[in-house]
Amino acid sequence: MGEGSGQRRKIYGLTSQIRRAAASVPANIAEGYGRESTGAYVQFLKTARGLLRELETHLLLAARLEMLEGKQAIALITDAESIGKMLHALVRTLQMKKPAVR
Repeated sequence: MGEGSGQRRKIYGLTSQIRRAAASVPANIAEGYGRESTGAYVQFLKTARGLLRELETHLLLAARLEMLEGKQAIALITDAESIGKMLHALVRTLQMKKPAVR
């Protein structure tokens, strides 16, 4: 196997991880919302925030490996940070409310 195929595998692997992390964020939000308790919802929101951090890390790595343009990486990371702030605010709001089953 040549050098090119190894590079393609690395690119595919990182691309796959980016897609998985990006798809898992809204999936965790939706799954948490469908749970019977606020506590479970909050836990899934926290998982979604962690996945956003994972996504940011993969995007930084892709930029460093020149698989993604720096400007694109910055824009995507900025969006991820904005979503993370929204999730953080939602978690705070839910934790301040009295626990109730929806």
